[in-house]
Amino acid sequence: MTAILNQATLLFPSKSSNESFARATAACFAAQLDPTLEELGDIKTAVSEAVTNAIVHAYPRELGVVTLRLRILEGGVFEVSVKDKGVGIPDVERARQPLYTTGDDSRSGMGFTIMESFMDWVRVRSLPGKGTTVTLRKRITPRMGGAR
Repeated sequence: MTAILNQATLLFPSKSSNESFARATAACFAAQLDPTLEELGDIKTAVSEAVTNAIVHAYPRELGVVTLRLRILEGGVFEVSVKDKGVGIPDVERARQPLYTTGDDSRSGMGFTIMESFMDWVRVRSLPGKGTTVTLRKRITPRMGGAR
């Protein structure tokens, strides 16, 4: 088990206006690891996708609660989990395929693919009718000569 060095939890309503808030919060929390601008951009993009999925797909007809759990793990690993208690995903493997979407024509179906391309590790757990948790991890490269 990897030691947790720091953590924070944020709960917010599944309003689209909260996506940018969640993205900025994750970036601010990750900043304590002294990431590069590219690493911060990767984190912000992946968190944006995960939170947008929860807002759009978990609660299609009502507002719900999204939980953002942020952690700093030993070894310079940033971890973020995005959890909802919405409709869930009946087939996670199918949902992780590029271009698959349960949304309308405005949705690209690339959310999980984008998360996987920007993060080192992605886990999706879901139960229909119970909700979904997406956990993302990225190891932040230590800077030469810098202290952590």
